[in-house]
Amino acid sequence: MSIKKIYIIRHGQTDFNLQGIVQGSGVDSSLNELGRSQAAAFYEKYRDIPFSKVYTSTLKRSIQSVQGFLDLGIPHEQHAGLNEINWGTREGSRITPEEDAYYHRLLQTWCEGETSLCIEGGESPDLVAARQKVFVDLMLSRPEEDTVLICMHGRAMRILLSQLLRYPLRCMDQFEHQNLCLYQLDYTGSMFTVKKYCDVAHLQDLTV
Repeated sequence: MSIKKIYIIRHGQTDFNLQGIVQGSGVDSSLNELGRSQAAAFYEKYRDIPFSKVYTSTLKRSIQSVQGFLDLGIPHEQHAGLNEINWGTREGSRITPEEDAYYHRLLQTWCEGETSLCIEGGESPDLVAARQKVFVDLMLSRPEEDTVLICMHGRAMRILLSQLLRYPLRCMDQFEHQNLCLYQLDYTGSMFTVKKYCDVAHLQDLTV
């Protein structure tokens, strides 16, 4: 039985990550020095994996995180379906105590199952899942791509993993993430299994 191997990583650190500024699909930031080091460390660890395709979001921090693999000439596709959730009116701003309370209430509401609720001016988990499904269907329709690398974003990654592993979206926060963490999944044609969970062993020599 043919197994499709899927490596899913979150992008490396940006200055906005460092400063606690809200990023989303509308903030196209670049990696900072540590983020570039994280990307290089992941590349050194996994450069010999025979990736058939690299998929990224359309955002710079995602593409920059896999630049080493792109430089090898591995085919690359950008998909807006992999973009981060649109955090609406709060994108690009530093979180204040008032916004912390708002986010806490919103995330709690999502955890209670109301995943159709949009953040003010932005998206809901249900909307993100719907645009991701287009990408998932496309990826799975290509059996010749037996080993793929996907680089995306924290909240979007949680939603994607929930979909692939058949968890209700209200459970998405069970999937932890850090900058340049790895989830490795195998797909048998009917189900996904997790081989690595939020793995950051490749970053152990970096100063965070």
